[in-house]
Amino acid sequence: MNHSDSLLLEILTLLPDKAFVLTETGRYAMTLGGADTRYYHSGSLLLGLTLHDIMPVPKADGFLQEIRQALASDCPRSLHYSLKESDIPALDGTPGPREELWFEASIQPLSSLIDGERTVLWVARNITESHQLRLELQQQAELDELTGIFNRRKLMHILHSHFSGFQRYRRPFSLIIFDVDHFKTVNDRFGHLIGDEVLRRIAGHCGAGLREQDTLCRYGGEEFAVVLPHTSGTEAIPLADRLRDSIARLDLAACTGADCTLTISAGVSACLSSDKDVETLLQRADEALYQAKALGRDRVVAQL
Repeated sequence: MNHSDSLLLEILTLLPDKAFVLTETGRYAMTLGGADTRYYHSGSLLLGLTLHDIMPVPKADGFLQEIRQALASDCPRSLHYSLKESDIPALDGTPGPREELWFEASIQPLSSLIDGERTVLWVARNITESHQLRLELQQQAELDELTGIFNRRKLMHILHSHFSGFQRYRRPFSLIIFDVDHFKTVNDRFGHLIGDEVLRRIAGHCGAGLREQDTLCRYGGEEFAVVLPHTSGTEAIPLADRLRDSIARLDLAACTGADCTLTISAGVSACLSSDKDVETLLQRADEALYQAKALGRDRVVAQL
């Protein structure tokens, strides 16, 4: 090996991203780079093994399909994927990562054959930190800052998802929108800081009392919404009434320092085959809520 070849090999070895030369049958023919210590074993141990030798069949099948598509199109492909301890065996006696690692792969067809097989260069860049940051930012964008429950933006996303399921599979779902009655008197009597704490207490109380599949969101101000999957309108009404009764019995003295009980008014609606969009469902639930207020509050009204 001449000086230039030695220098090139040293440079490739020190690259932070792990690179593999993989054949069209998924065999590891060469490994390069991978100086990044976030990798959990030496890629040299993979040489001669196949994707199916070292990872679960579904994941190996998926990777092999990406390789063959890159070769068939003769164009680079990119892929985001995760690896965890159960995906890769402890080839050198060291177990895989306890936490899930995320990678961005660049799959580039090569012109060279190895043992008569076509090959690709698979470069895996560890993107775990950026992936986690993106998830955190997404979570922050979907949570209400005051109460910690989902916000209106997330509510709309959930409703659109269930609406698509209703249109395609006729899976029923319902919506409750409720408003804390005379909440302004809480702010006037105890101040806005106490009012905020009362809203947090109500949100926590409601969340603990709902079914596991239900989703509680802050709709705005002192209004909240509950999405009820696989629930018809007639089934949603008693759920809304139990929620109303539960909040009416909630003792808020720990928040306010004085006797304080509150009631809610609630509007219930269910997705209908005639609904053209989510906004139609929301409008019916809103109208039912305002009917409940007009009828004296502390009650549930449904528009089905």
